[in-house]
Amino acid sequence: MTGESKRQQRFANVIQKDLSELFQHEGSNWAPGAFITVTKVRMTPDLSIARIYLSFLDSKTKTEKFEQIQQNTSKIRYKLGNKIRHDIKAVPELEFYIDDTSDYVENMDRIFDEIKKENNNSNDDT
Repeated sequence: MTGESKRQQRFANVIQKDLSELFQHEGSNWAPGAFITVTKVRMTPDLSIARIYLSFLDSKTKTEKFEQIQQNTSKIRYKLGNKIRHDIKAVPELEFYIDDTSDYVENMDRIFDEIKKENNNSNDDT
């Protein structure tokens, strides 16, 4: 487990909240047609880098939408800076990552369903 300080957690929460609002209101400018959720933000100890994990509603186009977000990182950072400029000394660099937790959960559910079906079929044979 990472030992994030209270300061890192507090700062990450501010960035997550403000970025979520930005994506809600202006996300169509950066990735048209994408529904983006900021699932997690992790800050480096010196608060210079924010690692932002994004989830996309449409998993078929998430790679394309993610690339569009990455291409617009400087614009997103500028907009974020305008929102949080009174709360911080310097706007952190933004690193975006795809949060594939939901894909993992779906895959695990599918595997468990297959195991359950196999067990039911083997029980029917006896």
